[in-house]
Formats: sequence, structure tokens, C-alpha cells
Amino acid sequence: MTKLSVNINKVATIRNARGGNTPDVLKFAQDCERFGAQGITVHPRPDERHIRYSDALAIKPLIGVEYNIEGNPKGISKSKPYGFIDLVKEIRPAQVTLVPDAEGVLTSNAGWDTVKNQQYLCDVVKEFKGCGIRVSIFIDANPQMIEMAAKTGTDRVELYTESYASQYAAGREAAIAPFVEAAKVARDCGLGLNAGHDLSLENLTYFHQQIPWLDEVSIGHALISDALYLGIEETIHRYLHCLA
Repeated sequence: MTKLSVNINKVATIRNARGGNTPDVLKFAQDCERFGAQGITVHPRPDERHIRYSDALAIKPLIGVEYNIEGNPKGISKSKPYGFIDLVKEIRPAQVTLVPDAEGVLTSNAGWDTVKNQQYLCDVVKEFKGCGIRVSIFIDANPQMIEMAAKTGTDRVELYTESYASQYAAGREAAIAPFVEAAKVARDCGLGLNAGHDLSLENLTYFHQQIPWLDEVSIGHALISDALYLGIEETIHRYLHCLA
């Protein structure tokens, strides 16, 4: 079964817009679990413009589902005396997803170049796995990059699905083709497979039908946007239906 991990960054964005604690990010994480989500994802960035390092720490003891922390291992918090690696090692989530975010980017916009960053990724993967944390590398649908990712010792790769989502309306068969190929390469390399970025109620079912061996999808922006109209409980149920 493909698990649904809800990325709650956007909830923190709304809270931070006014200060205070409305909406309550911690309660929202618990509610997502209560309504059927099989995972919670957060992506703390150094500027803490949405999820804060303190949020990431506070969520761990409150949930029983898988906890996935995304981010650039080179990131250093502007409010805490430690960086992303220190944060993840302290929390010890079920999974860490390595994302090559440049400082100041609006959202994740590329996967790792696993050729240029091979030794660095090997070192980071080894450090996290030594703490018993499953590692996933955020990556484009590029067979060579996936093959080189496998050489780092990572457990999984997460396919960056923005191009699939943006091309879906023009022709879903063409949009999915490189992702099916990439998914097969990952499977042949013995890697687990995650996917995320701009997946939605419109395009998720077809993506899952074509790559049914997906381990997990991580969805935030579209899911939280849908919840404004449908409510979070109904929204989670609809996303789970897409993965049924």
C-alpha cells in the first residue's frame, strides 16, 4: 500500500503570518493522523518561514505515524545554534529526505545531482543511517541520477514530480512516461520509491495507477488548499481514495 504523508508546512505559513498559535500546527499534525494520514512531513528551512525547528522537535512525541523531515543537510537555522543534521539526529524521525534547496528559494525546484555530490551524499547518508534513520534522496526522473543515488547507500529516492503535474493536462501519457522509466530503474537498483511536489486530487490517481509500487507520496500545498474547501478530514479521505 502506498502511504500518504501530509506535509504541514502551509499550516505553519498561515500561523506565522499573524504570529501567535493559530492555527495550531501541533494539533493539526495530530488531527491528520486521526483522520487517516499514514505520515507527517515537515520541511524546516533556515529562515523558518513556515515550520520552525522548534515545531519539528515538538511534533515527534505527539504522533504515532511515520515522521518524515525534509531539508538540505547544509542548512543552518537562523534561530537555533545548530543545523539541519543536528536537528534530525536529535529527533530521529522514521525518515529524512535530503533536498538540495538553495537558501532563499520559494519551494523545492530540483533534485540532487548525485554525480557531482556523490561523496557528500555518501557521507550524509552514512551519518543518518548510523542513527537508525531511513534516508530518501530527492531526485529528478533521471535514470543516471537514480543509479548514482543507489551508490550512496540511500534506502529510497523521492521523485520530484513538478514536471508531471505541470504537463498532466496537456497529455498525461507523455507526462508520466519518464517517471515510469525512472521508477523501474529505482526498483531495479533495489531502492524504495517515494514521490512528491504538486501532486493533487487531479493527477494523483493516474500517477499511482502507473507506478503502483510507490512506497509513499508526500503532499502539502495542494492538500492544504483543498482542505480550505473540503475540510481536512474529507480531504485526507479523498487523497487516500486516490491511492486505494
